[in-house]
Amino acid sequence: METNRLFITPATKDDIETIISFEQHPDNRLFIFRGTYEEHLAEIANPLKGLFIIKTKEELKRIGFVLYVLDPESERFELRRIAIDSKNKGYGREVFQRIFELAFEELNVNKVWLDVYHDNEVGIHFYESLGMVREGVLRENHKEERGLLDQIIYSMLKREYEALKK
Repeated sequence: METNRLFITPATKDDIETIISFEQHPDNRLFIFRGTYEEHLAEIANPLKGLFIIKTKEELKRIGFVLYVLDPESERFELRRIAIDSKNKGYGREVFQRIFELAFEELNVNKVWLDVYHDNEVGIHFYESLGMVREGVLRENHKEERGLLDQIIYSMLKREYEALKK
C-alpha cells in the first residue's frame, strides 16, 4: 500500500524490534498496547491480522507501524494499534485515509473500529476529525501503570465513509 508520501508495507521478522521500539517510545507507550516479539511474529503469520511498517517514500525511513485484525464473518476491521513517531506532519491522516480505503473498498468490510484511552485527548480529537463516531465507553477496562483506564470505542461504517467521500 502507499499514499502520496508513504509506503505501508507488510512487516517482516526483521521489523519486529523496530515495532517494539515504537510501542515502547515515551510518546506512544501510554496510549497503546505493547506486544512481545513472539506475539508480533504470530501476527505476521496470521492471515486475519495485518502488521505493517510505515516508511517515508523520500528517505525510506521507518516512521511507524499499523496492526489490524480482520473479522470477515462480521465484516469488521479492528485497528488494534497505530504508532507514528513523526508527529504533526499529517502522516497519521494519510495512513488512516489509506486504511479506510483498504478496509471499505478492498476488503469490503462494513465497520472499522478502534479503542482509545480516555486520557488520550490528541487521539480522541484526531479520530473525531476523521469522522469516526464515538460508540461508547468500556469503563475502567484496562489496567496500566497509571491505573484503571476507560477505553472509548470509535468506529466508522461503510455508509459513513461513502458519504464523506462525496
